[in-house]
Amino acid sequence: MAEAPQADIQIRISKPGVAVDLNTVFGLILTFVLISTAILIGQSNANFFNLPSFLIVILGTMTVTSVSYTWQEVASAGKIIGHSIFRKKHNPAIMARQLLDLAVLSKKKGLLALAGVDGELKKDKHLRKAVMIVTDGYNADDVERVLAQELDALVERHRRSASILRRGSEVAPAMGLIGTLIGLVQMLADLQNPETIGPSMAVALLTTFYGAILGTAVLAPMAAKLERNSNDEAMIHTLVLIAMASISRQDNPRRLEMLLNSELPPSARIRYFD
Repeated sequence: MAEAPQADIQIRISKPGVAVDLNTVFGLILTFVLISTAILIGQSNANFFNLPSFLIVILGTMTVTSVSYTWQEVASAGKIIGHSIFRKKHNPAIMARQLLDLAVLSKKKGLLALAGVDGELKKDKHLRKAVMIVTDGYNADDVERVLAQELDALVERHRRSASILRRGSEVAPAMGLIGTLIGLVQMLADLQNPETIGPSMAVALLTTFYGAILGTAVLAPMAAKLERNSNDEAMIHTLVLIAMASISRQDNPRRLEMLLNSELPPSARIRYFD
């Protein structure tokens, strides 16, 4: 087996971290603070907590959503919401520079030179896997096909996760309305006691209140944020795909710079070569 040549170009791969999306966290906190403040300063002794109403909305949303998906997918909703708050932190401009470093190295020393920086590549599992496909001798078309399939699978997983939250955001207000109708029927069945009408009506309306909060203030924004995070991660995978296909063809790195900049947003575009 041929020994990989030693690289004389310094390669530094940044390890993708997990970042807390502070906008999401602060947005949710402020939303509930505003709602709680409005309740507290209201001139009323109304009780805004009712366990049956709460259970109808929460459990009902889960069970109805499970009709469209599997129980395993619905049970993973907590993990999906976690992905909306905690996301992989990638800097597309830094990734583009790292890919160009690898392209220059392979152009000067050959594809086997990439094996010499495996220690750095271990910091990024996806990038390391993509480089291994190139160094294993796959041609450019195969490299592009394999990485494109992985990208499609990634996008589909994220799309399905976001669709679960979207479906939940549609179901929650409807379950709140169903709970309200149940409460109204029970109230009308006891009209001979006028003193219970007011409290019964308040309890009936709480399920609509809970459903509106869950659907509008929690699930729908989480779905939108998950889609945003998915787009960011898909862009990183697209950059890797373009770079690995270019490296496997041994293209001019200047051409690769142009291709990467075509994918990057204007604020993240780079000038690698002077």
